[in-house]
Amino acid sequence: MTDIPSTLRTRLADLAPTALEIRDDSADHAGHAGAAGGAGHFSLLIVSNAFSGIPRLQRHQQVLARVNDLLPFPIHALQIKALAPDEIS
Repeated sequence: MTDIPSTLRTRLADLAPTALEIRDDSADHAGHAGAAGGAGHFSLLIVSNAFSGIPRLQRHQQVLARVNDLLPFPIHALQIKALAPDEIS
């Protein structure tokens, strides 16, 4: 799998994000044990009405349910920030 950001976008599409930012942080972790095997580090910001009124843990669980099979390879680490639209500052 070479285009992980595209895969993440596809997997998260059913959450109907109003904003979705995916950053590849792998270069910042060069030499890290997980990175040595070729797995990447990513940061994810997703804003969706689906997250309105739900606790952060459940938001993360919704995201992870869609991408769990990508962990620990090809994604070694995934930082998730999941917000409802009214939480954007």
